[in-house]
Amino acid sequence: MAILERNDTGAIATLKMNAPKSLNALSDEMLAALQSEFDALRRDNSIRAVILSGEGKAFCAGHDLKQMTAGRQSEDGGKAYFQDLFARCAQMMLTIQSLPQPVIAQVHGIATAAGCQLVATCDLAVAAEGTRFGVNGVNIGLFCSTPMVALSRNIPRKRAFEMLTTGDFISAEKAVELGLVNRVVPEMLLEHETAALADQLAAKLGSAVKIGKQAFYKQLDMSIEEAYAYTGEVMAQNMLHRDTEEGISAFIEKRPPNWHQ
Repeated sequence: MAILERNDTGAIATLKMNAPKSLNALSDEMLAALQSEFDALRRDNSIRAVILSGEGKAFCAGHDLKQMTAGRQSEDGGKAYFQDLFARCAQMMLTIQSLPQPVIAQVHGIATAAGCQLVATCDLAVAAEGTRFGVNGVNIGLFCSTPMVALSRNIPRKRAFEMLTTGDFISAEKAVELGLVNRVVPEMLLEHETAALADQLAAKLGSAVKIGKQAFYKQLDMSIEEAYAYTGEVMAQNMLHRDTEEGISAFIEKRPPNWHQ
């Protein structure tokens, strides 16, 4: 049985982490499978939205602590392995945000430590009622420094620091309030509501969404003056696209657009 399953429906790809016994921990094997699929999606022009979910009781419980403990057996006490592990995880997270397609986390059960980082990294997130989120590594003496990067870019600074230093969990409702997830739905409707959001995204012009997603993340690190200069150029280039011209003409003429992509 594959550790990561992919199912395509029209222009939507669903990736399901399939290691329920480990609560879909980000093991070496899971990281490699996610990286491989995201790399493939980057080149797949037929896909316009991606859903990431987890099999079993939880979305993702973070890194595989048993595997990490085994890494200590090397001569350097695990230093090289740990550095490589966190570098590979960071690369996978960065790949999500560099994809041309929006990625939606479909979250249930728990999302802890690097699992919470995964939710924060996805472009959008839909959570089931009862889902809990935490960066709780501090409870076992391991501060969630890499999950902190994504978390602190999603929610207010002091709330992120509180979660990181107390190890306390927050509810799905609090996650919406803070901006970690977009919406909370009854668990029985989680798959349906996430698919509906993916359908809405997939119906848009793929080239425009690709341009917009890239610009969204790039402008976040700029000054407001730099951001306006950069995004103005992006919009000018977007306006020159054939399908954008068709979309505007269709709107003016009150008809559906005839897009080529």
